[in-house]
Amino acid sequence: MNVRRFADADRAAWNAYVHAHAEGTFFHLAEWQDVLQRAFGHRTHYLLVERDGELHGVLPLAEVKSALFGHALVSTPFCVYGGIVATDAACFRALEAAACKLAHELGVDHLEMRNRQRRHPEWPVKELYVTFRKPIDADPEKNMLAIPRKQRAMVRKGIKEGLRAEVDTSVDRHYDMYSESLRNLGTPVFSKRYLEVLREVFGEACDIVTILNSQGRPVASVLNFYFRDEVLPYYGGGTQEARAVAGNDFMYWQVMERAREKGCRLFDYGRSKKGTGAYDFKTFWGFEPEQLHYEYYLVKRREMPNLSPTNPKFGKAIELWRRMPLRVTQLIGPPVARYLG
Repeated sequence: MNVRRFADADRAAWNAYVHAHAEGTFFHLAEWQDVLQRAFGHRTHYLLVERDGELHGVLPLAEVKSALFGHALVSTPFCVYGGIVATDAACFRALEAAACKLAHELGVDHLEMRNRQRRHPEWPVKELYVTFRKPIDADPEKNMLAIPRKQRAMVRKGIKEGLRAEVDTSVDRHYDMYSESLRNLGTPVFSKRYLEVLREVFGEACDIVTILNSQGRPVASVLNFYFRDEVLPYYGGGTQEARAVAGNDFMYWQVMERAREKGCRLFDYGRSKKGTGAYDFKTFWGFEPEQLHYEYYLVKRREMPNLSPTNPKFGKAIELWRRMPLRVTQLIGPPVARYLG
């Protein structure tokens, strides 16, 4: 058994392994290495394990280093899921040992694994986030009826308001609405370049659905990923008008319908923090929360980091951010957001 660094020649085998493994996710794909390097300049340390010349495990890792927020090795920053995908326990342990050794060599504060299941029971764990996943039926009427009554009425309201969906080839309209939503939450926005890189790197596995009102004015937009038979609406946002015309509900219904037509059979609503509006919105759609387990191997730190907006020490900064002009947040947000993955 041999653990080594990823090389470009490994890309096809790496992605084939991720697609075939039950625990593989969109965020384990090798292309994320390109995204993290091109959009943020973060160093990546992708590891794989071989046995008898065949690939038996992968671990995507990236190094995020900031004077303000610390120095971390993460699987994987800016992603909901991560961690080790391996054929068996021996391969898993080999990758785990290699990751911990690398964390010490790099001198990071901590190593973070973003797992859907508890995989490192002896490590500290943060259970702030949950994810929401639900099957998509081949029958659109069954999907509509699976939405609880009150939220289903919101989807129908959007239809009555004359909303319609378009697939954008540019990130421009999406970025303005997405950054407005983040500004209203008091959260620094990513650079537009990051979204452009996602579109360039993932091609047909990444699209943007934008919702227009009856006058043709955009009110909501979401960037989506496609993996196996899953759709993952990932970065979404809307204008103030979207609430009045049920733009967000209509948007996610359109994403579901378009994914169904593509042959997708699972809708992954992404992660949300417990006790937030996003959490409530997804449960109102009839999705059951699934606990995420973000596990930490502490190197220099003595306790887990807390960069969440729920941390009280960020309260004043969040309130200030909400009052800033949108263009100002689009200018000063990306240099901060690149370390908040």
